[in-house]
Amino acid sequence: MNFAQRIVNAIRKRGQVARPRPGQVVTAEALDTWRNYPADGLTPARLVAILRDADEGAVEQALALYEQMEEKDAHLYCVANTRRLAVTGLRWQILSAAEVCDAVDQVAADEAAAYAREVLASIDGFDVALQHLALAVGRNIAVAENVWEPRGRELRLVDVVPIPFERLTFDGLGKVRVLTRDQPVDGIELPPGKFVIHSPQAVSGHPMRGGLLRVSALAYLGKHFAMKDWLVFAEIFGMPLRIARYEPSATAEEKRELLRMLETLGSDAAGIFSKAVELELLEANKGTAPPPYENICNFMNREMSKAWLGETLTVETSGQTGTFSTAQIHNQVRLELRQDDIVKEGRTIRRDILGPITRVRFGPGIPVPYFRRQLEPPRDLRELAGVLSVAVNELGMRVPARWAHSALGVPEAGAEEEVLSNK
Repeated sequence: MNFAQRIVNAIRKRGQVARPRPGQVVTAEALDTWRNYPADGLTPARLVAILRDADEGAVEQALALYEQMEEKDAHLYCVANTRRLAVTGLRWQILSAAEVCDAVDQVAADEAAAYAREVLASIDGFDVALQHLALAVGRNIAVAENVWEPRGRELRLVDVVPIPFERLTFDGLGKVRVLTRDQPVDGIELPPGKFVIHSPQAVSGHPMRGGLLRVSALAYLGKHFAMKDWLVFAEIFGMPLRIARYEPSATAEEKRELLRMLETLGSDAAGIFSKAVELELLEANKGTAPPPYENICNFMNREMSKAWLGETLTVETSGQTGTFSTAQIHNQVRLELRQDDIVKEGRTIRRDILGPITRVRFGPGIPVPYFRRQLEPPRDLRELAGVLSVAVNELGMRVPARWAHSALGVPEAGAEEEVLSNK
C-alpha cells in the first residue's frame, strides 16, 4: 500500500460513524410491574418533599405521582389527553432536507429522506413510541430506545421501544440515565444513537423542574382536599336531619330503642314508631348558602385548563358568559401551543432518530431529513374550488391533480370507470 492510499484510508476512517450497539439494552423486568402510590394520602408537606427529591435526581416518586394524578383526576386527564392528541392525532411525514434548506445536495438529501421513510414505515410500533414521547409534555421527560439489528452488511433500525418511567434517574449534573439489570442503582450513561430523549420544557436547569404536571400538582392537591371535604359534608349534612321527641317519662331503654329506629330510618328509609313519638325531618341547608367546595373545584379545574391549554372556553363553558368570538380567540391560543409541541417533537425525532438512521447508512456528511406533522387547516370547499379555478385557468399554475382530489375530497376515477361530464 503506497502513501497516497494510506492517506485515503485514514480520511475514510476518520469520517466513519460509531455504530450503535445492536439489540436491546433495556429489557423487561418483573420489577417494572411494581407501582408506588404517592398520591394516596398526599399532603402539602409530602408534595414539597417529592418535588425537592426530583430536583436532586430521585425522580421515582415524582413520576409515580404524575401517573396517579392523571388516573385520579378526570379533568386533568381530559386536558392532558387533549394536549397530547392534538399532536399525536396528526399524520406525520418525512421531508427531504432540500425541501427545507436551499444549500444542500438535493440528490443526497432526497435519498436520505427516502431511506428514512422506508425504515420508519417498517416499524410497527413507531406510532406507539410517538405517543409515549408525547407524555413528556406533562412529565418533561420521556425516553425510548432505538433497537438496531444487522441486516447483511447494514446496521438497520428495526424498532423504537418506550422506556418505562420507573427506569429513569439522573446524575449529579442533571443528565438522564437508565436503570438496567447490571446497573440497578446509578443506571447507565446513554450512548449517542441508541436512545431518544424528549424533554420539551428543559430550556435551562434540571429537566424535572419543567413539565405541566409539576405545575398542576398544587391545583390537583387543593382540588382533592376540597372534594374530600365536600363528600364528608354531603354525607353528614346532605341527608335530612331526623328528630324524634319522647315523653319525659321514657326509660333509658326506650330512648336507646328510639335512637336505633332513627338510624334504621336513615339507612333503610323506613322505620316504625309509636303514636306517642313525635317525628320531624329537617331538610339540610334549607334557606342557607351552598358550601364553597364546588366553586373551589371549578377554580382548580380552570387553573389546570390554563396550564395545559392556555385557555378555558374550549373545555368548559358552564356558568361562563363567553361569546363565540372569545371562544375563537381561546382556541387560537390552544393551536399556538400545539404548533410549539409539533416543533419540539420534530426537533427530537430529527436529532435522535433520523440523524442516527442517516449517519449509520450514508456517513456523517449526508443532510438529515426533517420530521413534520401534516397540518390541514379546515377549508370551505366552495372557496377552495374558486381558488383552484383562478390558479389554473387565469394564472396558469401547475396544480397536482392528486392533491386537488385529496383537498376537495373527490376520489380519483379508475381507468375503466365512467366519469361525470360537464356537457
